[in-house]
Amino acid sequence: MTNEELLLNGLALPLMEDFYTIQGEGFHTGKPAYFTRVGGCDVGCSWCDVKESWNADIWPLTSTDEIVKRVVSCPSKAVVVTGGEPLMYNLDYYCDQLKKAGFETYLETSGSHPLSGKWDWICLSPKKYSPPLEAIYEKADEYKVIIQTKGDFDWAEKNAERLRKDCKLYLQPEWSKAEAMMPLIVEYVKEHPRWNISLQSHKYMRIP
Repeated sequence: MTNEELLLNGLALPLMEDFYTIQGEGFHTGKPAYFTRVGGCDVGCSWCDVKESWNADIWPLTSTDEIVKRVVSCPSKAVVVTGGEPLMYNLDYYCDQLKKAGFETYLETSGSHPLSGKWDWICLSPKKYSPPLEAIYEKADEYKVIIQTKGDFDWAEKNAERLRKDCKLYLQPEWSKAEAMMPLIVEYVKEHPRWNISLQSHKYMRIP
């Protein structure tokens, strides 16, 4: 198969990095999981802390079976697939193999590409400049909005109305603006208690 065919069928992925760590954000904060970070992103957030993930061409096209082999010894039996934007790729085969190995599958996505893969948990983190596709809203288990400016609260509320009633709602300060935004987020959540606060706790713990 050509590289294009391998990607199209989900038999290979541009793997930026994979590692075992503690989840640092959102609903599953504090839980151990194996992270698979794929390269490639067409969203391009100015505050992204992994800008090196954007260009898929600089990351090795890695056999999906090889990635699974590296995952299977993970004692937590949970895998987080992130990026970049992981839904740029067909994740059906990867999820199928992880499920066969007894793993739970968690996805972190902006929702800007069609959904593929079988997921136990989907964290939707939408971006204004590349908004989610309509179909992802009913699939999301967790909705995490990055707060960089005061206007982001309105963005968060506007999209929250499209989610399932049982979806977990989080507001997370953009790291470089955390000192300024955190007091606003605290007051907002106190006034709107359906929301929760998410922190990038892995940065405080100084782990990947």
